[in-house]
Amino acid sequence: MIDPKTLAARFPGDFMFGVATASFQIEGATKTDGRKPSIWDAFSNMPGRVYKGHNGDVACDHYNRLEEDLDLIQSLGVEAYRFSIAWPRIIPEGTGPINEKGLDFYDRLVDGLKQRNIKAFATLYHWDLPLALMGDGGWTARSTAYAYQRYAKTVIARLGDRLDAVATFNEPWCSVWLSHLYGIHAPGERNMDAALHALHFTNLAHGLGVATVREEYPNLPVGIVINPMHVYPGSDSTEDKAAAERAFDFHNGVFFGPVFKGEYPESFLSALGHRMPAIEDGDMATISQKTDWWGVNYYTPMRVSHDPSEGAEFPATVNAKPVSDGKTDIGWEIFPQALGDLIRTVNARYELPDCYITENGAAYNMGVENGVVDDQPRLDYIADHLAVTADLISDGYPMKGYFAWSLMDNFEWAEGYKMRFGIVHVDYDTQVRTIKKSGHWYKELAEQFPKGNHKAG
Repeated sequence: MIDPKTLAARFPGDFMFGVATASFQIEGATKTDGRKPSIWDAFSNMPGRVYKGHNGDVACDHYNRLEEDLDLIQSLGVEAYRFSIAWPRIIPEGTGPINEKGLDFYDRLVDGLKQRNIKAFATLYHWDLPLALMGDGGWTARSTAYAYQRYAKTVIARLGDRLDAVATFNEPWCSVWLSHLYGIHAPGERNMDAALHALHFTNLAHGLGVATVREEYPNLPVGIVINPMHVYPGSDSTEDKAAAERAFDFHNGVFFGPVFKGEYPESFLSALGHRMPAIEDGDMATISQKTDWWGVNYYTPMRVSHDPSEGAEFPATVNAKPVSDGKTDIGWEIFPQALGDLIRTVNARYELPDCYITENGAAYNMGVENGVVDDQPRLDYIADHLAVTADLISDGYPMKGYFAWSLMDNFEWAEGYKMRFGIVHVDYDTQVRTIKKSGHWYKELAEQFPKGNHKAG
């Protein structure tokens, strides 16, 4: 086992260690204090969409256990907490009246973090679109980008004076491709045209969000959290290498290109541009406004080969075999070096600001035995990925912090409550929280930071 103090010595003293969650995954209280349904409430209640019909009605009951959960975060010795704000709590219909009780909850959350000297990293959109907006087409409608802008303005006007950083979106790859092309996430569309519309209007909303933060609080660091795929070709063949390039453009370039360069990738546009919605004058300038930071969520690599079938749609790839035998309980290949390869690749291709690892972690489903959760594989996973991060820093990459995913076990989207990513175990029957072995180890590490300004552990 990597000793936390030995690992700590490899990081600069101001490196930030935190934990992360998302609103729909932990809050519960889906019908409380004026909140109305999100697309995930509806999706969860459709037969066959989520494991065993699990939903977010109770989740970790965080809405009702806010103070004890903030104490839990403080007990882990971390410097920062990344959380998301539920749009259906703030503007329950997506547009229309603002719900003060929803804003009050996040006031309490942010104030509670400040009282405990924990930095607040807020995400404005982590997938819980107000269901009412589906009547206009949801993310396939341009109007949703403007509804998002108003929502962002409402939140930032209320909380911006106490936030330490804000992200416009979490993992647009998921809310665009996984949700509108592959049908695995809400709203469950399987349609390339829908996905292409969602792509551009999500990017547009990001740009409108950046502008809004700048107007309200020019000194509040604003960024976006992306889950780029590090794409390895399945073989050294010319076809597979070309397939990997197409996959890079399709999975990464359609977000990095607009946000950091003001353009969509050429290969993507030549294949699918005619099916995109109208890109209006000023859209690309709005999308590519300068950000202060970006977040990377990394779990597993992508391996692809060329899809030889006739008429295969861009990016025309099929999955290639994993190289490593190691897998987490969700079936994802463990390959820490891909995190390093990924950061090097995107920095070589784009001019990127400071980077935080905003999510990294592993699904292992061990339970509590005699009051203990021995999740050594998760501990090893986190330690190995942190070692890669330390290498990146020594190579000069501006890696500024690391947020473990997740603070606690929670609603794992289409996997329901089957998959556990927490460094804290949640008993869903009793809501008892138990810090896992990985959580105790992470606390020892986090308590070393910021160096020279921490209480002895």
